[in-house]
Amino acid sequence: MSCDWQTRLDSYIDAELSAAELAQMEDHLRSCPDCASAALSRMQLKRSIHSAGRVYTPSPEFRLKIRQTIDVKKPKQRWTLDWLPAFGVGVVVVALLLIAVGLWSQASHRQQALGELADLHVSTLASASPVDVISSDRHTVKPWFQGKLPFTFNLPELHGSPFTLVGGRMTYFEQSPGAQLLFEVRKHQISVFIFQDRAELSRLSLGSSSVNRTMAFTIESWTEGGLRYFVVGDAGAEDIHALSALLKAAAKQ
Repeated sequence: MSCDWQTRLDSYIDAELSAAELAQMEDHLRSCPDCASAALSRMQLKRSIHSAGRVYTPSPEFRLKIRQTIDVKKPKQRWTLDWLPAFGVGVVVVALLLIAVGLWSQASHRQQALGELADLHVSTLASASPVDVISSDRHTVKPWFQGKLPFTFNLPELHGSPFTLVGGRMTYFEQSPGAQLLFEVRKHQISVFIFQDRAELSRLSLGSSSVNRTMAFTIESWTEGGLRYFVVGDAGAEDIHALSALLKAAAKQ
């Protein structure tokens, strides 16, 4: 069955909708299985393309081999000391370029990985079954993960807060299994991803706690008790921070 909303799915996947249009689209996806399935398929295709791009990245050895092949040999020059000042400046320039390239590469990888987390969040919202365990009771959701993950975590008491626990599901990111928890606040959905902290995940953060804007989402990340937390959603930054604070307090209990 064709749906007029499907013509706007690409704009939704690429985060090109306004806040009002985004809210309308998310409401529609929750009620239209055809559009939800189409959105999920396109999101999975986008993630596959991102992954394929990383697989075929040229290695430093391959880049060096190509550079050596195309370099033109320069005629030998008389050995003097006149070139020393220029050589020193060249060394500094090359060093600065290498530092800049390294920082750019780290930032690019961080942004791409955080974009994949945003994709996981969108895929969950577009799915007909966004969570595997459906419950607003933390004492029901937390035990469901026991035996499925090599770690455990605490969930906050939400009574008196604007947040509601929707449920949870298993997820995988950077080849690591983790928990994805879904919360709701004022009709906005927020995903909380929890993984064992590893060097690969630590490089995605600028510090112990950081906030990033990726696509149309706010992402807050931190470590606590050997675990890495990511809170992802299109809710306001104050809501993302408030939920993060509740999770941090629960982790210390």
